[in-house]
Amino acid sequence: MAVGVAEEAVFAAADAVLARGERPTVERVRFELGRGSPARVGALLDQWWALLAQRLRGETRLPALPTEVAQAFVAVWQQAVLLADGVAEQALAERRALLETERLRVAAVENESRKAEAQTRQQVAAAQAAQQTAETRLADLERLLEQQQGRLEELQSRCTVLTDERQAALQEASRLRQELQAAQGQLIQERDSTATYVRGVEDRAHREIDRAREESRATTLQLKAAGKQHEQLRQRLDTALAQLSEAQQLAAAEAARAATLAEQLAKPVRAKRTSSKPVKRPKKPVVQT
Repeated sequence: MAVGVAEEAVFAAADAVLARGERPTVERVRFELGRGSPARVGALLDQWWALLAQRLRGETRLPALPTEVAQAFVAVWQQAVLLADGVAEQALAERRALLETERLRVAAVENESRKAEAQTRQQVAAAQAAQQTAETRLADLERLLEQQQGRLEELQSRCTVLTDERQAALQEASRLRQELQAAQGQLIQERDSTATYVRGVEDRAHREIDRAREESRATTLQLKAAGKQHEQLRQRLDTALAQLSEAQQLAAAEAARAATLAEQLAKPVRAKRTSSKPVKRPKKPVVQT
């Protein structure tokens, strides 16, 4: 509702209410005006009551009248003044009651405002504390994120290195597997060759032994007649026996070498070192005939 209504408007509204035979009150004057705050209208209405008494006293200054009429008019005027004073007192009491009600309402509003302000301050303090906590937490999370990103980059770099190393290891394993297969093939070939050679040596030794035995038997029969020839046959027999012993030793050495190669195949690194060395074939013993 608008504040600052004109004094003349309030006075005119009060006169209109009084002209209708009603007592001018704050609510009736405001209703007549259609606007105005209760405090403003009440203050101006108090002034209107004070001016009303002056206006009524001014109207007693009349021309000379008959005594009876003048006394009657004075009595009526005094009665009107008394009534006006009663109305003024009632209006003042209503005004005081209205002001007290308004004061209580304003006090209640101020109290509610103070409570709301205190609550708002608490909420603002809590919000500021929460904001500070959130900012601290955010800073911690950002630092943690940076650390995690650094760790992730380090892990990615390490993963790349490990991938390269794994690829290199796979290639090395493939190469070692191929070398192992080649070494195994070579070992098999050498074992077969050694076995063939040993069998040949044994066969020759057996043949020499058989021939020596036959010759020994023939020599024994001719021993008495040919002592010198017996000595030669005896030497040939000793030579054959020595060749047989050498062949047996060679066979044992080849068997030990085959066992050593088999152990080396179980160790890829040692197989890698020994696979490039040439295998020395045993020298064939010279069989004297």
